[in-house]
Amino acid sequence: MERDLLKQLREWKARPERKPLILLGARQVGKTWTMREFGRIAYQNVAYVNCDDDPLAKQLFEADYDVNRILLAVQAITGVRVQPETTLLIFDELQEAPRGLHGLKYFQEKAPQYHVMAAGSLLGLALNGGQSFPVGKVDLLHLYPMSFREFLQAVDPDGLAQVVDVADWGTIDLLSSKFVDLLRQYYFVGGMPEVVAGYVRDHDLADVRRRQQAILEAYHRDVSKHTSKTQSVRIRQVLASLPSQLAKENRKFIYGLIRTGARAADYEFAIQWLVDAGLAHRVGRVNELRQPLKFYEDASAFKLFLLDCGLLACMAGASPAQMLVGHNVFEEFQGAFTEQYVLQQLVALGITPYYWSHARSVGELDFVMETTDHVVPIEVKSGRNVRSRSLSSFVSSHPELPLCGLRLSMLPYVDQGWMKNVPLYALHKAL
Repeated sequence: MERDLLKQLREWKARPERKPLILLGARQVGKTWTMREFGRIAYQNVAYVNCDDDPLAKQLFEADYDVNRILLAVQAITGVRVQPETTLLIFDELQEAPRGLHGLKYFQEKAPQYHVMAAGSLLGLALNGGQSFPVGKVDLLHLYPMSFREFLQAVDPDGLAQVVDVADWGTIDLLSSKFVDLLRQYYFVGGMPEVVAGYVRDHDLADVRRRQQAILEAYHRDVSKHTSKTQSVRIRQVLASLPSQLAKENRKFIYGLIRTGARAADYEFAIQWLVDAGLAHRVGRVNELRQPLKFYEDASAFKLFLLDCGLLACMAGASPAQMLVGHNVFEEFQGAFTEQYVLQQLVALGITPYYWSHARSVGELDFVMETTDHVVPIEVKSGRNVRSRSLSSFVSSHPELPLCGLRLSMLPYVDQGWMKNVPLYALHKAL
């Protein structure tokens, strides 16, 4: 299956100032496959080292940071002689090798001619957990679950993704029923590569749920393995609360939905752990739609989304009939799956979204993002009913701001000047 990140990896390889690359992402989003596939198509050889499976690999950086010694050890472990320019050296699960993360610094300083990549399911935790980080000595890229565009490419490699790519809005509208049907399937299957691959091959809905459940169980094991007993319980409680958090009409995170009497102080670590591990996305509230949005973030209010819509459906126990037949998945659950879907696509596009609401205002903007020169307010509608006036009211009441709103719905593309309506299934062409 093609991943859009491969284009960024080719750009990384071509850069003269290239540094060792760390690929960040949650477990099961396809980091190992992406690195090895990139090595296969872009290099003559790949030296792949798994620092979790191989006891010798865990010792690579313990003695010292001598690059020549490390390269000889890699050759002994993998049977591949690492050559400059023509060999891709991969350190997988690098967080399991003591001092391994810091060791990348010496490849950049003393041996920049070698092409080095590293990844790990919990490297995000390592980067934020006090381990020595080679600041300025590495490049970073993030890999997320497959976007809807990547899903289209997987299920229909001959055309639908390309129709959206060229923004042929007339043809897109003619094929809308097909796109809507595939969007339902994406809400159910999600974007975890193993689940998508199994679905494309067999179209077995029960197998989809088995694979998703296995991924969720793996996440639970990671929580138990890498945190204390008390924190493990709290992280699981936060994770388990996400379906009910997102099913509310107002999706602001409420601690009381975790358990009665829950306090922010008790669960701050749990939420940050989920974010650092890549299992959840925190979307902060802003009080003003001015740039930079980060300046106007209100730390006391936020939404918390799961990393993948298919995993959310699995956690919620949503049946195939609910999600794949009719318009239930769009009309029920207070539009939770659609807002999760939009968040997931924005993140995959490298966008940091916020949302806007005000204590004295009835309306709310589902998401807000910024480009290089302006802010984009976003309204999400899960169907063809777009009667809510939050977006129009906000834009009309702020004439001093250079705003052009974006509404994502099931309606065809239209540009009304003050607002563009873009079909949900063509979201990546809206930005």
